[in-house]
Amino acid sequence: MKIGIMGAGSIGSVLAQRLSAHGHHVKIANSRGPETIPADVLATGARAVPAADVAADVDVLITSVPLIRVPDLKPLLTDLPADAVVIDTSNYYPARDGHIAALDRGRVESRWVEEHLGRPVVKAWNAITAQSFVAYANPSGTPGRIAIPVAADDDDDRALGMSLVEQTGFEGFDAGTITDSWRQQPGSPVYCTDLTAEQIPAALGKAIAERSPKRRDLAMHIIAELMGDPTSDLGKDFLVRVNRLIYN
Repeated sequence: MKIGIMGAGSIGSVLAQRLSAHGHHVKIANSRGPETIPADVLATGARAVPAADVAADVDVLITSVPLIRVPDLKPLLTDLPADAVVIDTSNYYPARDGHIAALDRGRVESRWVEEHLGRPVVKAWNAITAQSFVAYANPSGTPGRIAIPVAADDDDDRALGMSLVEQTGFEGFDAGTITDSWRQQPGSPVYCTDLTAEQIPAALGKAIAERSPKRRDLAMHIIAELMGDPTSDLGKDFLVRVNRLIYN
């Protein structure tokens, strides 16, 4: 499969490594140019390309950029094939995306992304920390394997997203339609809490739309305060532990 990845941050870089290692033809781009993408990101076969070339002739385009940058991606989709699947990994954080105020009034992030890209999207890889994504990939059948929720309106697109999640070392969990994807956004019990497939249904069911933004903001405040203290011994999986405490 031919896969383009726009965004070479902590999630996009690992996606490039793992999906190319799985045998896919992967190209990756960022806003600063191919020469700025580290060699280790390309070590398993991915190619660094200019942003203008990342969407051309691909079966799947993965967008892994801050939500505030999503509107800038529309011009890059000019050469995206009509039948290509778009998978989005972004999340809304008010500290840096504060002008996107409508999202805190009940809008679903991925619907906002769809409006700006002019394409339907699959929501995947958004509900896991970069630390867990790097550290806890495991083959199918591993006890306690972490699952990642995947949402999309099209059943085939959702199945494809779940399959690619599986290939990156996690269990893809069918989280329903994009309309329901608010249940895997920041502040919800399933968001970055490292749950198994058996635990996710209850977590999705416990999500409360009006509460999630408040819990998200509280977690961000606590995390920023603790990480800003150089004397703090935060320990392993700090972010996951905070999220489990606040989001449930």
